[in-house]
Amino acid sequence: MTHLQSLRDIGQSLWLDNITREILDDGTLQSYIDEYDITGLTSNPTIFDQAIGGSSAYDAGIREKAAAGKRDAGLFVELALEDLRRAADMFRPVFDATGGVDGWVSMELSPLLAADTAGSIEAAKRIHAQAERENLFVKIPGTPEGIPAIEESIFAGVPINVTLLFSTEQYMAAAEAYLRGIERRIEAGLGPVVGSVASLFISRWDKGSADQLPEELHNRLGIAVGQQAYRAYRELLASERWKKLAAAGAQPQRLLWASTGTKDPKAPDTLYIEALAAPDTINTMPEKTLRAFADHGKVRGAMAEDGGDYAATLEKITAAGVDIDALAAQLQREGAEAFVKSWNQLMQRIADKAQSLAGG
Repeated sequence: MTHLQSLRDIGQSLWLDNITREILDDGTLQSYIDEYDITGLTSNPTIFDQAIGGSSAYDAGIREKAAAGKRDAGLFVELALEDLRRAADMFRPVFDATGGVDGWVSMELSPLLAADTAGSIEAAKRIHAQAERENLFVKIPGTPEGIPAIEESIFAGVPINVTLLFSTEQYMAAAEAYLRGIERRIEAGLGPVVGSVASLFISRWDKGSADQLPEELHNRLGIAVGQQAYRAYRELLASERWKKLAAAGAQPQRLLWASTGTKDPKAPDTLYIEALAAPDTINTMPEKTLRAFADHGKVRGAMAEDGGDYAATLEKITAAGVDIDALAAQLQREGAEAFVKSWNQLMQRIADKAQSLAGG
């Protein structure tokens, strides 16, 4: 028994925000499933860049695929899907037991497609088909160009993890895209069940606003935005529009808390896990945060469905000079740019490794 049980008792799913070949090979991921009841995981270009750069576990695969003529993005996608298929199979029992509500893994599109709606739609179909796993999400950013790609992908039956959401407005745009995709499927006589989650990034709010705020308001903005988004999520699930889709057999797009590792060394290492304990949500945690909460985390009750005191907090932060809407757009833009940087580093790392391994 660990402190994580209190989160599960509230009704929250716990996912891992990491994947490496080493944690697959050495049994670490299986231990998280067995001991911590982890029921899914997420990945992104930064995670894979660190995994491939920090280990020799991928060398044999890079050498073999490069020798077969694979390179760049094509080589990487094959490497990543090898890991994600293994993880998806490990989570398949919970996927089946929950009727597809839980038990997912996620693969990010190339961030170079973030502004390419048509390219994102095509790549999402291709990656999901190549993965050959029902319980694999394709991650599409909830940028203005990504929103129509999300709707079209849902309509096409491709499960989508909407990433890089920061504000309630951005979340609602993603939720609307999901609803439209499902409504169009029903109108076309297609099945109403297509998996989706909407990933709201939390800790970057506090890192991005710290320089503008007095110390007593540090590390409060991300939680307040999460509370606001949770209120919108509960209101959507209570709406007549959603009830009509649910009656037709659709499953809700679940709200997922992302970026929940504490970045401020002065703040508790379990800050965001404790604050974001909420039914019918997912918290995807870095390994360090997962272990910290298992050791000493505490849940002081579930998040209020009406968002609690978020409005008062946002009012204080606005009065202190933070333009919350502008910061939301900035954080989404910077998040997309950071993934492009990681992607380019990853492509260079793979090319360098392929060359050195061929020489060896």
